[in-house]
Amino acid sequence: MSITLSENAAKHVANFITKRGKGVGVRIGVKTAGCSGMSYKLEFADEAAPEDVVFESRGVKVLVDPKSLPYVDGTELDYAREGLNEGFRFNNPNVKDQCGCGESFNV
Repeated sequence: MSITLSENAAKHVANFITKRGKGVGVRIGVKTAGCSGMSYKLEFADEAAPEDVVFESRGVKVLVDPKSLPYVDGTELDYAREGLNEGFRFNNPNVKDQCGCGESFNV
């Protein structure tokens, strides 16, 4: 099992943590939401919870709760800029279908 970060995502996370002056990494999870069933949760983590599964990718820690791990296993988190828009993208090989706006998915 693993979660990885693209070079762009790792740089963005590391820069943000440096600017904040605190944090151990990024936490990824899923929650029930949207028209397709699940959506991603992404937040900067100040500390690891005892139950977190911790991965390291390109020098950045990625924390995942055990319930979310089967849904995001194998995912690469990318950070992309397109015109005036920028943000994180989840390249998740487990996704079977997603809603038209891309906000939710199912596996």
